[in-house]
Amino acid sequence: MFGYGEADLTARGAGATAREIAQQPAIWREVGELVAETPADPRRRIVLTGAGSSAFAGEIVAPAIAQRTRARVDAVATTDIVATPRACFAEDVPTLLVSFARSGDSPESVAATELADALLSDCSHLVITCNADGELNRRRAEEPRSQVVLLPDAANDRGFAMTSSLTSMVLAALIALGAAPDVERLAAEGEQALATLDDLPRLEGIERVVYLGSGSLHGLAKEAALKLLELTAGRVVALGDSSLGFRHGPKAVLDDAALPIVFVSSDPYTRAYDRDIVRELPRATAFESELPDAEAALVHAIRAQAIALRASLAHGLTPDDPFPDGEVNRVVQGVTIHGL
Repeated sequence: MFGYGEADLTARGAGATAREIAQQPAIWREVGELVAETPADPRRRIVLTGAGSSAFAGEIVAPAIAQRTRARVDAVATTDIVATPRACFAEDVPTLLVSFARSGDSPESVAATELADALLSDCSHLVITCNADGELNRRRAEEPRSQVVLLPDAANDRGFAMTSSLTSMVLAALIALGAAPDVERLAAEGEQALATLDDLPRLEGIERVVYLGSGSLHGLAKEAALKLLELTAGRVVALGDSSLGFRHGPKAVLDDAALPIVFVSSDPYTRAYDRDIVRELPRATAFESELPDAEAALVHAIRAQAIALRASLAHGLTPDDPFPDGEVNRVVQGVTIHGL
């Protein structure tokens, strides 16, 4: 990857992250064989939840599920549910809470499910996780109103940042909730993305990166920005926004050391707005795919992860653990869960 062999990447503290980026098409094929569709009831509200990258997984999935099922679908972070549960569950309507959790050990993951049960009279759960030993899996595996989708162990990233865990959970949700893609075509596009990593923009002299997208690709833009912030330990400032929303103030972040990257929708109507912002920003890099946007997000995620990995190495960091002093943790710490 980027001219580094496996031994060299390991020596530079990037072996796990590089391997987990590269394995994604193979993991997607496994997920396609493992996960079965769970018929959705259009009368039931679907809430997609998680924290950090897992929250952005919900934002990637939500538009695709809403269009396919015609159900009410909301992406609500566990951090919002835990902080303001009565606002998030103000309507006591039948609800399916879909929890994304790489480890299932973050305090908000378990608390969000318990708050939903406490505040809703009819709540069922779909847990998508990568860790069989996680607290969320242990709590929910035997619950009668809960279903757990346990992904292959290889999807439980050992590196600091979520890479294959994120895309595998997104794919699992698309399949389970009735928007299953052609997994073989998706994996082939992922392999093509991996084969062309050297063509990705380099960040030498770049201090800020702005990722833009619409719909599912807006969720990806926020995830891509987080990945760059994490793997560069904040040395490259990154922002994720929507293609239309960016003009309403956030555009002020642009300067000569800023690089805009636009994920262009495959929907003809939405694509017109994405291409407008590409034309408006002469330095912009555009990524396009013919796949539906939620699927294209998985392929573009590989590119965003690779950009972040290369930037991390260029800054002399160790991508597998960019915070060796523990300023930021792989599984969040320091959260106190308060009672209602």
